[in-house]
Amino acid sequence: MKIRVLVVDDSALMRGILTQMINLAPDMEVVGSAPDAPTAREMIKALNPDVLTLDVQMPQMDGIEFLDRLMRLRPMPVVMVSSFTEAGSETTLRALELGAVDFIGKPRSDGGRSMEAYAEELVEKIRAARSARLRRYSKMSARPTPPAEAAAAPRPAGSANGRIIFVGASTGGTEAIKEFLLGIPENCPPILIVQHMPETFTASFARRLDGLCAPRVIEAQGNEKVEPGTVYIAPGHSHLLIKRGPAGYLTELSGADPVNRHRPSVDVLFDSAASLVGRQALGVILTGMGKDGAQGLLRMRQAGARTFGQDEASCVVYGMPREAFLVGAVEEQCSLDEISRRVLNALGR
Repeated sequence: MKIRVLVVDDSALMRGILTQMINLAPDMEVVGSAPDAPTAREMIKALNPDVLTLDVQMPQMDGIEFLDRLMRLRPMPVVMVSSFTEAGSETTLRALELGAVDFIGKPRSDGGRSMEAYAEELVEKIRAARSARLRRYSKMSARPTPPAEAAAAPRPAGSANGRIIFVGASTGGTEAIKEFLLGIPENCPPILIVQHMPETFTASFARRLDGLCAPRVIEAQGNEKVEPGTVYIAPGHSHLLIKRGPAGYLTELSGADPVNRHRPSVDVLFDSAASLVGRQALGVILTGMGKDGAQGLLRMRQAGARTFGQDEASCVVYGMPREAFLVGAVEEQCSLDEISRRVLNALGR
């Protein structure tokens, strides 16, 4: 049975483009398109679609307000269609907090990737959304743990013991990373993170986490000293690696070709951890579509690192953690609620 998609966008041109792209996929069909939230609400009732693509900026009621109401009253998989601007990225991150499964930028004709590549990514995200596990609204809307509470977490991380934590995530990862970091104290070892995300989004993502979590969170710029109490988010335009400096480790950015179709790639980060940090590293792979990070995490484990994977029940998409588990890369598999505590316990051993 085909995936039934409802396209919501105030632009008739954009509705037409998205509809054409989706209908070209053999396993999905657009059952309707709506120019605004009130129309979309009625079409959801009448058509019962499997997945919704939702514009952020719309008349009468913007996409965020509509999503907020939708996830309270009739939760369903939603893929946000957002502009690649700073304001658009902030709004999109809010949509992911409210329960949107994923997001994609609006297609552009001013260079960059082809429309064929865009269409391929769009339908891939819709497929993932159809099978995604929706987070319960009550949990999503709960107030996050204040940094002070995270700082008082049991078993402090031992910031001077030379350990470094490496984290990879994709679909559903923005919220999973937030939940993970909310359980990490201020005096934690350095943490390096790859989240698959466009370059216009990673700075906003880092700022948002920095305001919520006990450790300092920044977007990596390259050649920074890797220090305790600091979380380094890979920028969306470059691979993030770790390298040795004259007095410790430094961050490194690389514009090399994508790995597993991604730049930044989790495998690239984990490979650098395996090669340089070895037994002093801890690897964590969270929710995400695809297999990026599985082989890198395996190499980390083979190098003596402790490794952790998010379990299926708590993943939005059990893709990357599943692949890592199947190849034997995951030493401990646990729920998102437990994973930060397990990592802290491993640091104390």
